[in-house]
Amino acid sequence: MPSISARVPDDEKEAIEEVAELLDEDRSTTIRKALREGLDELRIRLAVERYQSGEVSVNEAARIADVSLGEWLEIARERNLTTQITPEDLEADAEAAGEL
Repeated sequence: MPSISARVPDDEKEAIEEVAELLDEDRSTTIRKALREGLDELRIRLAVERYQSGEVSVNEAARIADVSLGEWLEIARERNLTTQITPEDLEADAEAAGEL
């Protein structure tokens, strides 16, 4: 596993140590978990922003968020996003389903 170093302010270091203690794990494990969860949330936020602006389709938003189409639709529902499914999206979905 490659190693990455980063400088963090003292208060963030203390927060990492506190959470690591609460989870009863070492700092490295806590940092990896926080990074993974943070990256997942960043992908979803980016997908939401691009979807809301009409920049991307439902399928593209799901790909950006790195979730299934069903998971994306659940995220969209939870965040009260309006569905922007076009006839072309439905056709593409039907074709993809036919290939399964």
